[in-house]
Amino acid sequence: MKRALWRRDWIVALAVVLAYLAIWFATPAAGWLEARAYDAGVRLTQRLPDPRIAVIAIDQQSLDNIGRWPWSRETHARLIDRLAAGGARVVATTVQFTEPQQDRGLPYLQQFKRRFLQNPEAYPHGFGAQLDAALHELDADTQLARSIAAAGNVVLPMSFTFGEAQGEPDRPLPGFVTRTELEPAGDPGHGWPSPVNGATVPLPRLGSAAVWVAGDTLVPDEDGVIRRIPLAVRHFDALYPTFPLAVAARTLNLRPGDIGIDLGRSVQLGGLRLPTDASAALLPYFYSRDGEAAFPVDSFYDVLAGKIPAGKYRGKTVLIGATALGVGAAYVTPGAVATPSVLLAANAVSALLQQHYFVSPPWAHWTGMAVLLAVALYLILALPRLKAAAAAGTTAALLLVLLLVQFTLMVQAMLWVPLVMPATLLLLGHAVLTTKRFWVTEEREQKSAAESAESNRMLGLAFQGQGQLDMAFDKFRRVPLGDDMMELLYNLALDFERKRQFNKAENVYRHMARHDPGYRDLGDKLKRVRQMSETVLLGGGGGAGTVLLAGGDVEKPMLGRYQVEKELGKGAMGVVYQGRDPKIGRVVAIKTMALTQEFEPDLLEEARDRFFREAETAGRLNHPSIVTIYDAGEEHDLAYIAMEFLKGRDLTPYTRPDSLLPTLAVAGIARQVAEALDYAHAQGVVHRDIKPANVMYEPDTGAIKVTDFGIARITDSSRTRTGMVLGTPSYMSPEQLSGKRIDGRSDLFSLGVMLYQLVTGRLPFNGDSLAELMFRIANDAPADPRTLNARIPGMLAAIIMKALQKDVESRFQSGAHFAAACAKLEAGLKQRAEHG
Repeated sequence: MKRALWRRDWIVALAVVLAYLAIWFATPAAGWLEARAYDAGVRLTQRLPDPRIAVIAIDQQSLDNIGRWPWSRETHARLIDRLAAGGARVVATTVQFTEPQQDRGLPYLQQFKRRFLQNPEAYPHGFGAQLDAALHELDADTQLARSIAAAGNVVLPMSFTFGEAQGEPDRPLPGFVTRTELEPAGDPGHGWPSPVNGATVPLPRLGSAAVWVAGDTLVPDEDGVIRRIPLAVRHFDALYPTFPLAVAARTLNLRPGDIGIDLGRSVQLGGLRLPTDASAALLPYFYSRDGEAAFPVDSFYDVLAGKIPAGKYRGKTVLIGATALGVGAAYVTPGAVATPSVLLAANAVSALLQQHYFVSPPWAHWTGMAVLLAVALYLILALPRLKAAAAAGTTAALLLVLLLVQFTLMVQAMLWVPLVMPATLLLLGHAVLTTKRFWVTEEREQKSAAESAESNRMLGLAFQGQGQLDMAFDKFRRVPLGDDMMELLYNLALDFERKRQFNKAENVYRHMARHDPGYRDLGDKLKRVRQMSETVLLGGGGGAGTVLLAGGDVEKPMLGRYQVEKELGKGAMGVVYQGRDPKIGRVVAIKTMALTQEFEPDLLEEARDRFFREAETAGRLNHPSIVTIYDAGEEHDLAYIAMEFLKGRDLTPYTRPDSLLPTLAVAGIARQVAEALDYAHAQGVVHRDIKPANVMYEPDTGAIKVTDFGIARITDSSRTRTGMVLGTPSYMSPEQLSGKRIDGRSDLFSLGVMLYQLVTGRLPFNGDSLAELMFRIANDAPADPRTLNARIPGMLAAIIMKALQKDVESRFQSGAHFAAACAKLEAGLKQRAEHG
């Protein structure tokens, strides 16, 4: 009775719904899935940024020309003077000037000035003016303060520490901050801005010269992604605007008194009403995308040197900040994996001015709950009554409607109504019920199979009579073994031997041996077919590139339709030969793998299926930097892949300290490999064994070819007869070594290891044993490559260290991102080479 009850679909559906709700509300899965859906909706939405926003970047070009960071305040002052002369409406810098810059000679000159004032007649004429000029040149903070005050439109950042503070502040905020205090309105029960403390403010002379000083404050979600922008924060009992709100207000020529806060509901910016959550945060639209510049970005050096006229910024709001690697912070947003703080600020200001933000209306939560209830009722009451085809069509239609509604509201109306929870329940419930029905059906089929053993026996005999031995064996294996079946299988194995398919005969004999290893001469038969399968050898005793046949004759070997010319070398998986297609005269490289030698018998069929499936996957890859696969097959238990015959050699010789390639060549190699990996990852193919030996290089052209796509995965879930999983531990990512599920970012880690070795001649991780090596890859940070090779550019070192991050979310997130960084490095190296 109890078993019959659990066979009812509606009972199973009810259990799924209850378990799903319990898991959803008790684990972080809810927030993670909703966040991923929100990010996808942001990327699907298309909006244009405010044309009044311009960005001046402290980029690598500026660092190369002006000097190492940080720069003198005099440099910032000169840029502000140029922008003021060009008519910029607002100048907002994300650089924080919290520590004084004082030349060591300045106090002595100041003391000299005091002595001069006590007795100016004792000094030559004009000495005082020269002294003032020297003081002016050395007092960089005063120069910057004068430039800020003269411009009259500069917004400076400050920083707060998030968190509730007890008692009174350690010291009051300076007047240039408190003058921006906002007056709250509304019911505090609706919410309060996030509490902050520990203010870090600009130097007083700079803050007093600025028109606004506001907190550059960001709050990532639990997964580290910036989705909300606070518009105001609470410092003890006072409310202050954040940096984006201050810049937007100054752009609109507003004062702090023109900003109103309806607690927990909205912020009023002049005539603009900006809806917020309870903590006064907004959900802005993110214009930036990986590889795309949403805002016009100019180099700090180009503007400072006059290469870009300052008049370009007339009437614009100009944000200044760092974009170079290693200078300033970068954040993950729904649109990009590494957004510098200046571009994030530009994004937020544009969203405020253009009113491009997402709103989660009050009815959104209840709508989601209503849809969830409707999905639960469908699973419990409707789905059990539908046939398989109708159920699949109805579920697919409902899922499509849910996704269309959610993303249409986001893209068209910028409304966030989360429907991921009901959509996930719909998929899960349908999958469980379908699986349950399959199990019941499978159980019935097993009963039917037991009843139809005679039918399988008769079919096997029929197939054997027609010469279809593989199909006959497939049918015979479904029949319980007995004396009569042992005789039939014995005759089938003899038929395989007559066709010289000794490996298949061996499989039949093995199947028989599981039932009765002493049957007739079964032991002798097994030894004979093993010997016969081993006498068909490539590169045997007859010389290189020959086949020793069973009769002892020597002739040119053939693998499939390819004639083997000579042996090229041996790899981890087998021998590599040079071959030729006689029909068209094409020269190919043939990689071989003796499956019966590499895999245990119980894993042989799985390995064979995986080999050809992965060869087919690699054969679909069509990219100029990926070796072309022509054919794959199996002969005499020797699996082979015929591929493009490549010129050049692999990169292994160039990893020795005395044979390193030029940095420009290495950057080009890394870019090409990253582009090839990005293409393969887009096709769903992960290489799993990126290393110098798997990258062919042609020095004359600089072209590369990535080889062995898909081959490393043949043993992903199987082990060779020696117990070793194919692959090279020194180049594996931490997640690959730990056996976790991996994606393309694992290949990018391996590419980082290879790049490290190409520029230093050493691996980033070493160990006296495999266990020690695995521990260091998983836990130790690699040494900065510049400590091994001082000629390595800083940008190349930054690329390598980012690729070797243990956390996959901190690495390059795609091959395209990696390739873009290498391309930028190449361009800089070429420009430097052209200019001497």
